Amino acid sequence: MSKELVIVFVKNIKLGKVKTRLAKTIGNEAAFEVYKELVAITKNVIDSITTDVHIYFSDAIVDSEWIGYSKSIQNGMDLGDRMKNAFNDGFNYGYNHIILIGSDLPEIKAKHIEKGFLALKEKDTVFGPAADGGYYLVGMSKMNNIIFQDKPWSQANLLEETLNELTRNSTTFTTLETLNDIDTYKDLEASSFYKLNVKLQDKIKQLND
Repeated sequence: MSKELVIVFVKNIKLGKVKTRLAKTIGNEAAFEVYKELVAITKNVIDSITTDVHIYFSDAIVDSEWIGYSKSIQNGMDLGDRMKNAFNDGFNYGYNHIILIGSDLPEIKAKHIEKGFLALKEKDTVFGPAADGGYYLVGMSKMNNIIFQDKPWSQANLLEETLNELTRNSTTFTTLETLNDIDTYKDLEASSFYKLNVKLQDKIKQLND
């Protein structure tokens, strides 16, 4: 067994259940199409790495998706609980270095995951900062519940608060390149992912005509 594990959190792709903030501007069907494209980007990245991977679905395991990967359902009352439980699973399975990512980041590359694992050889934790103040990647070389407890999820000070608490508790960390995620239509319009995807642009335009 590899000593490294990548956990991917995936939302079940259901109309009206994904990219809800984006959907307020472009509608549920268009947001659904955007999320499908983002998941495809994530899967291409995951398919290109050799590290062990475990997929955690939000609601139910889908046998026809992520074929060949280990799959589970996220378990917990909030995002912190769900991430904590997934990390606990990984460490209990015997992995030494674990990285967790989401599935809605257009700029994610295999190099970000690889750099995360390199960082964990020297640091307790690693984060990939998101431009909105959160993070797109979190990794640990040993379990640390502080990261997941009483945090301002989905707020602009999430990463800052997390790093401040780790500092107070003498936990070593480092950060990777900051990337943009897509939560709003403004995020979507500004992204190269959207600007270069004429097919997606046309599909969204048709859905909103």
